[in-house]
Amino acid sequence: MAELNPSLRWRLQAGSYLGEISALCFLPLPSSLSPYPILLAGSGSEILAYDVKSGALLRSFHVFQGIRVHGISLRSVDQKGEVLHCSVVVYGERRVKLFRLEYDVKAGIEMELVGQLPRFDHWVLDTRSLKEDDCLAVGLSDNSVALWDMNNPDTLLRVKSSERSLLYSMRIWGDSLEALRIASGTIYNEIIVWKLIPQDLLPSSSCLIGLTNRCTSDYDEVQFHGQQYISVFLSRLTGHEGSIFRIAWSSDGSRLMSVSDDRSARIWIISGPNQAPCVLTETYRCNLSLDLVLFGHNARIWDCYISESVVITAGEDCTCRLWGMDGKQLSTIKEHVGRGIWRCLYDPGSSLLVTAGFDSAIKVHLLRSSSLREITANDGLRNESKNRTETFTICAPKMSNLFGLMDSKSEYIRCLRFARENILYVATNNGYLYHVKLLDGDALWTEIAQVSKEAPIICMDIISLNLSACVEDIVAVGDGKGNVTVIRAVDGDPIPKYAVCSTWSAEKDRQLLGIYWCKSLGCNHLFTADPRGALKLWNIGTSQSNADNTNVHAVFLAAVFSSSFGTRIMSLDASIREEVLICGDQRGNLSVFPLSEGLLVDNSSKIEEKVPLLSQFKGAHGISCVTSVLITTLNMYEVEVHTTGGDGCICYFRYSKNSQHLEFTGMKQVKELSTIQCLRTESASKENLAQGNYAVGFMSADFIIWNLKNESKVVQVSCGGWRRPNSYYLGDFPEHQNCFAYLKDNDIHIHRQWLPVKERELIPKVLHVQYHGRETHSVCFISFGMQSIPMKSCYSCLATGCEDGTVRLTRYRGFDMGRWCESKLLGEHVGGSAVRSVYFVSKTHIITTSQSCGSNHGVADKNDNPLLLISVGAKQVLTSWLLQYRSTDIENLHHNGANTDSEDVHSPTLSMYFQWLSTHMPPKFASSHQKVKREPKAPENGNCLTTKITLLESDLTKTKKLKPKSELMDRQDNDWRYMAVTAFLVKHVDSRLNVCFVVVACSDATLMLRALLLPNRLWVDIATLVSETSPVLALQHLVIPSFFQVEGTVRSGNSYIIVSGSTDGSITFWDITETIDGFMQRTLELRLEMLMGCQRRPQTGRGSQGGRWWKSLKHQPSQKNARVSVTATEAAGDNHNGQGTKQVPVDPSSFGRSDSAKNQTTSQPNSNIASSEIHQVWPLHILNSVHQSGVNCLHVSERMDCLLSKSETYCLVSGGDDQAVNYLVFDLTRKTMKSDSCSSEPTEKSNRMPDCVTGRESGSIFTEKCSSHSMHNHYQLRVHYRDKVDSAHSSAVKGIWTDGIWAFSTGLDQRIRCWRLGQCGKLIEHSHLVVSVPEPEALDALNCGSGMYQIAVAGRGMQMAEFYSSTGEE
Repeated sequence: MAELNPSLRWRLQAGSYLGEISALCFLPLPSSLSPYPILLAGSGSEILAYDVKSGALLRSFHVFQGIRVHGISLRSVDQKGEVLHCSVVVYGERRVKLFRLEYDVKAGIEMELVGQLPRFDHWVLDTRSLKEDDCLAVGLSDNSVALWDMNNPDTLLRVKSSERSLLYSMRIWGDSLEALRIASGTIYNEIIVWKLIPQDLLPSSSCLIGLTNRCTSDYDEVQFHGQQYISVFLSRLTGHEGSIFRIAWSSDGSRLMSVSDDRSARIWIISGPNQAPCVLTETYRCNLSLDLVLFGHNARIWDCYISESVVITAGEDCTCRLWGMDGKQLSTIKEHVGRGIWRCLYDPGSSLLVTAGFDSAIKVHLLRSSSLREITANDGLRNESKNRTETFTICAPKMSNLFGLMDSKSEYIRCLRFARENILYVATNNGYLYHVKLLDGDALWTEIAQVSKEAPIICMDIISLNLSACVEDIVAVGDGKGNVTVIRAVDGDPIPKYAVCSTWSAEKDRQLLGIYWCKSLGCNHLFTADPRGALKLWNIGTSQSNADNTNVHAVFLAAVFSSSFGTRIMSLDASIREEVLICGDQRGNLSVFPLSEGLLVDNSSKIEEKVPLLSQFKGAHGISCVTSVLITTLNMYEVEVHTTGGDGCICYFRYSKNSQHLEFTGMKQVKELSTIQCLRTESASKENLAQGNYAVGFMSADFIIWNLKNESKVVQVSCGGWRRPNSYYLGDFPEHQNCFAYLKDNDIHIHRQWLPVKERELIPKVLHVQYHGRETHSVCFISFGMQSIPMKSCYSCLATGCEDGTVRLTRYRGFDMGRWCESKLLGEHVGGSAVRSVYFVSKTHIITTSQSCGSNHGVADKNDNPLLLISVGAKQVLTSWLLQYRSTDIENLHHNGANTDSEDVHSPTLSMYFQWLSTHMPPKFASSHQKVKREPKAPENGNCLTTKITLLESDLTKTKKLKPKSELMDRQDNDWRYMAVTAFLVKHVDSRLNVCFVVVACSDATLMLRALLLPNRLWVDIATLVSETSPVLALQHLVIPSFFQVEGTVRSGNSYIIVSGSTDGSITFWDITETIDGFMQRTLELRLEMLMGCQRRPQTGRGSQGGRWWKSLKHQPSQKNARVSVTATEAAGDNHNGQGTKQVPVDPSSFGRSDSAKNQTTSQPNSNIASSEIHQVWPLHILNSVHQSGVNCLHVSERMDCLLSKSETYCLVSGGDDQAVNYLVFDLTRKTMKSDSCSSEPTEKSNRMPDCVTGRESGSIFTEKCSSHSMHNHYQLRVHYRDKVDSAHSSAVKGIWTDGIWAFSTGLDQRIRCWRLGQCGKLIEHSHLVVSVPEPEALDALNCGSGMYQIAVAGRGMQMAEFYSSTGEE
């Protein structure tokens, strides 16, 4: 094995883990320091310390290596001045460690290891500090307890229970050995309660045989405090029908609670002596009786808590439920995602409830008596009047005595509108408008005016102006006669001052359905809407005095905006700066109109103007109503539009002022809301409002305010649904300032929570980054060319795909900081189908027609380079995303590079916004597994061309025969899935199209090459990669810059190689250069105007029609030749074996051939891309049995330290189920004319490698065999070196990566191994690291420059590792 340069230095260290939270513990602080405790959370091998009040992460500590923290407990807490000292016990798997923690308000928090117990032979389930005996009790999974003397660390005593059984859970209670009780949840769905007593108390009576057990034989000679201890059986609790996952004791030990796999929680009451008698008798056994059985969870219950007044359970259904001691459910909190809430913790002193789940989120709730239905004042929960939600009912004066049936002339409430938290305006059926001032549980009604005596008030809107001394409300109402009335009202004491400003006729009878103020236009402009999609803009002029000395404002019609959809406008927003008006209608459509400053001029002599339509978007929210529109400025030429709708979705659009085109860029589906009314944030700024921290809407019969950032429910009010008259008002902090009113039985029900800003208690909802709630199958770095940024401020962004169908972008600040910063949801696959693989495309390769060789080697300029993310998964879903970011943030990061030690350096990565591009799915009733009729295998003499593929039974419309019912069922129940994907972007200099070529591997052992045409979002199937008999698990590609000679002229181009790893252990190489070049040549003849608007938005399945196909490419005429046919006879010289005509793609270089060559071709003037046939591509080279079983992962890179100078050399690393890592060094040489017509020349013997199947030397012989199947390939492959480490990992290898210098691999053994790629083709392991990710599934790495690497491992969670390397040469 080659020796490394002695000057080489390397270091591999673990970073932060992002995954399940497995332990929670409160560190109480004295009231002089803080009213809230410090929270200690176990995540992976780390302990995270949080300041609950500020929400800040104080410090993180690595306590184990590759072992997850299962529990945290405190031993003692002492205070000296402002410094707090305590001992912390941490356990995980078979390890127990003791730390000394020191907390200083100014200096922060520190932890120091002071001791650890010997490794146990069974897992540790619980620990308990016995203060009176100064010892530590450790509960083990074999139903035994180990005692550790804190004063004598060498003393260890272990006592096993007389009831031998393996356990799922254990909980210890007591502060001394005398009061110690152990509750053990066995694998037999029962709970065994037992305790320890000194052996001296054991009587000689034989009646206790079987109830006691001495200490284990390994510790018989060890005495604890001078005595031997034995176990005593107390009770057996039965009733659960599933595994017992968690047990909890009450603080006084009088109650025992258990939760189980059977979705129930049970509470047992313990009766009997609390202290052990002097002599053990049968009467010592305590009685435990079942008190309560709690049902309510829809899945398994993971954790529980019990106190004197409240019971808390947390389960797999992602809910945390609060119960009273009488068994009634008080409240439900549902805020986590994925596999549920794993841990819950409650602090009675501060009323804090903490939940933590599989999704890595730690959420804090401040429980109040109002949230628990006003239980009692002494229930241990916070009960402050200022923090209590007010709930009361008010009734209009003229409706208090109305009973019985009502008709059209009856008086009832039609409209409600909040102006402020204590001001409500009410409009009635008889035309009355009321001003209601809300008091403490009461209301002061003031009748402002009877707007109309003959018609009801149909619609109402309010805009408020903050004046210097007061707040003025401007109320606009519309009645059934089509009249509009504007009234100004100013708060007074006790009644408001009001005046009618203007009244005019806006529409005909029953034609005025909507009236809208626009805050950006102020109170001088009002919009009215009719049922036919027309929107009128009214300018309200300056006030004029009339005959009775009242001020009346002149009103005139400024413009009419008519939507082409013909449906009622429901929402709108306007921007004076951008001169644009965007409206949403009742059927989910958007319309864009120009809004010039001339329309807003106060000029009564101006003639009304009919404004033309600029752009429109049909079905923005499917067929559901558009409830709100928000316009924000993106840059000088574009604006960003956010809309909400009745389909429960938030849609994002981008409007270009130059092209006047409204484009869909993304969507967020809020599953907790069936309809979203608006977005709000904790800021008054409209730009920040676009971030939409809060979604306000309805779910079934409930009004809900949902925190989008924290994925938590802020308010839930049962109101009967959104169809009833209702109104809401949110303050600057919706979490603590919100009002909601709704009508029920002629009464107005008010729910109000309004904390003054100075008095509010802001408890952060989320203390840790929320991540996927299920297993992650794929991970890839999103690189923005930031390697030149100083590493102390290096932010990394990763895309991950999850089992639940979600794709997330997660930001990590590496190296010195080493922590996760933020994670946001990018999108979700259609139907929630699992994401199996993601791939980031960051380069665009250029095809040129110039005869000169460019200096860029076929790579596009970064400014014209789109960034794409491709994700594939179950149900054969293939989704593409366009990622964009603001370059100013990158510049700021470069500018602030000198201040990298500051915490205020902003991240550039998550200021980017995303654009959903397209989703490709197979037809609903088409068989995904296309049967292929292949031509007979070509002989070895080399006369084989790419053959035509025949698709059988792929289209049900093409067959007249009736299919058996079983066959149709198989097609409908098709469960094929995509296993791997790779992609690259290609652009022709003479075309405006960017083409993303995607190769996907399906579980039915097929490989398909597809093309995504941008910006038209059109998918085209190009070719199948044949000769694969086993499913492909891994895909990679190579784009090789090449220079070739055509008619004496040197031209530049690219060659495209696909590498696949299969379940049979083989690695296959494919040359698809000819297919790519032929397809790009045909794209030059497309008419782009026929392709626009192919797929507009993704499918949601909630009142949405999903993506639409406006035009079909198959009907597009083409006047140019798109393809050329070549017969097998003309290509090979004779018709071999009697085979017929075979069509092949055209080599672009053929257009420069001589006339004799052109005469051999025939044209097809009516062909186009959509009608082009799908071709077969034969492999270039197959390496059989590289692994003894499946190739789970592989990676290809250019070899950086190769010694060969004649051609490019590449290295390939792969890992498989056989636990091996394989390393290949190969090159791809362009064929000469001689090699094109016959077999290649023999290679040097030193370059040969043993054949994987026969054991004979291969090289030229093997290459000749593979080349005979694909004579049209541009390259031939030669293997130079090969090395294989048979037992690289102790289990299957799941992820691997290389850059040609270093390689990193991971496997199910939870190890990251670092390999040096030696100069002689040898793999040299230099270091390894144990990670906290259980069952790793994927690995990716990023070269950050200067010998620094970031490594991401994903599985059940995700963890970063950092590798440093440096050499004397560097």
